[in-house]
Amino acid sequence: MKTITSRDNAQYKDLLKLAGSSQARRKSGRTLLDGVHLCQSYLQLRGMPEQCIVSESALRNPEVMEIVGQLESQRAHVLGLPDALYHAVSQVEHGVGVMFLIETPERAVTAPVKVSAVLLDNLQDPGNVGSILRSAAAAGITQVYCSAGTAFCWSPKVLRAAMGAHFVLDIFENVDLAALVSNAQVASLATSGYATQRLYDVDLRQPVAWLFGHEGQGVADDLLSMATHQVVIPHLGQIESLNVAACAAVCFFEQVRQNQS
Repeated sequence: MKTITSRDNAQYKDLLKLAGSSQARRKSGRTLLDGVHLCQSYLQLRGMPEQCIVSESALRNPEVMEIVGQLESQRAHVLGLPDALYHAVSQVEHGVGVMFLIETPERAVTAPVKVSAVLLDNLQDPGNVGSILRSAAAAGITQVYCSAGTAFCWSPKVLRAAMGAHFVLDIFENVDLAALVSNAQVASLATSGYATQRLYDVDLRQPVAWLFGHEGQGVADDLLSMATHQVVIPHLGQIESLNVAACAAVCFFEQVRQNQS
């Protein structure tokens, strides 16, 4: 294990930039996974990280030591930091003290949508994006396509909200959703508070491309007009609409219900 004790170390400065700057993460094609759960999920589903970073105090934690031992047995890079330096990088309050440095996958769209997928149009809240990824993975969906205006999927906040869903999904970013919808080989469903067709009245026993829009403005008008179906989720209370992440979960699991009935 290598140890860094100086804030002026070039490698440490790079970690600080990655932790605090979306631009730095995009430019370098790398990000940080913070916490035991994300690190364990990555090891199980994707394999070895580029580097493991641990705090000095975390070396007394059995879960962290199990991760470090597994990495060192494979000759992976492990970096130790004093607690003060580690906490300056970590964005998790009261965390255990372990994170992975990983490469972020860059995928280009090379084929039309043929299976159930999620299309995110200009969703800007990282928590919503992460929750949708988590629900999609739990519902057995494997593909997610994001417009240029959607929050960066590999940001720390999205990663924490998704709880490891990234590692079982194929995520495409900066996608032309209009071209994707027009070429899709499956029906596309857009949620809209103005739609007259209820979600529960649509046959979801075949693959569907789910289209969700901006938290305030919804799906863009051009995309909405291209959708095979515009659907609304009926509700009984006095609230005007559901949060987009809650809406997505309802949609995904209505599809699961129909396919299991």
